[in-house]
Amino acid sequence: MKNPKALVFALCLTVWPASGDQNLETAYRRNGDAITSLFSSQQEVLQRSSAVLQEGRKRLVYGVVISPDGFILTKASEVEKASELNAIIDATPYSGARIVAVDTLWDVALIKVTAENLQPVSFASGEPAQGSWVVANGASSKLKRRVLAGIISANAREIPAAGGAALGVILKDGGKTLEIQEITPNGGAAEAGLRKGDVIREIDGRKLSKRADLTELMKERKAGSTVKVTIQRSGKESTVEVRLKARGEMSDQQSRNDQMSGEYSLRRTGFPRVLQHDILGARDSVGGPVVDLDGRCVGMNIARADRAQSFAIPAKEVQEIAARLMKNE
Repeated sequence: MKNPKALVFALCLTVWPASGDQNLETAYRRNGDAITSLFSSQQEVLQRSSAVLQEGRKRLVYGVVISPDGFILTKASEVEKASELNAIIDATPYSGARIVAVDTLWDVALIKVTAENLQPVSFASGEPAQGSWVVANGASSKLKRRVLAGIISANAREIPAAGGAALGVILKDGGKTLEIQEITPNGGAAEAGLRKGDVIREIDGRKLSKRADLTELMKERKAGSTVKVTIQRSGKESTVEVRLKARGEMSDQQSRNDQMSGEYSLRRTGFPRVLQHDILGARDSVGGPVVDLDGRCVGMNIARADRAQSFAIPAKEVQEIAARLMKNE
């Protein structure tokens, strides 16, 4: 197989202008036609072993095909509210895709379509070194995947939740109980049906009587995890499950970097371990496989973080997540 790294370098040397003009022709930029054409073998892997997940005709995200009989992994937060899911694998459409299990810590959903003889990804046995070339899905037509190429830009590491994990509530000041004064609209408490005036009594069986108790407990939890919250409403107690979200991702305020980054993922922090790469696709380009130059899956794209960073769950963890979700399906 040709060496894309060497060919890309040679092409760049060939077209680099001798004058003061430092702009490459469009075709020779990293994701231009002349460059992406070098990754045809990787494109074939993405064609066969990644899925385009749609709501109606709108593309939501990609997925990783993990079994011949129609199991797919994808980014949960981008598909969980879809009223109708369908998938395109290679050039074949599959209607009636359904979410069968979710790992909230990793933001991964297991999807099932009725299919057979699919080509699942082949996972790499090791982890790519910093500077290694990788390839992932870019924009796609209904029939053909388009590839984007880049490099692993940082060693694997944890990405903590921005601002820490939070329930998504504002408590009433000065009270003797943990009474909810306000519910954050896009927080986990709102999704679980908590209301203004509810009093939080326990979380995961731990009795809480003051704000400091709740603050300390939240320090022990990670965004994406689920807690059991016991509340008192109208004199009656009930327990609901609340999915914690990153405090920073529930805020409407954007940093200057965010304003310059375009559309990033709904959830982009709070991952136990990720590979960082510089393939900057759109928000709906995540969810699919990231492959090396041999076409082996080194990870699953999980977030477009900003204009300079994208994250992928390493292959080892992807396989562990897949085995666990399929076992509990």
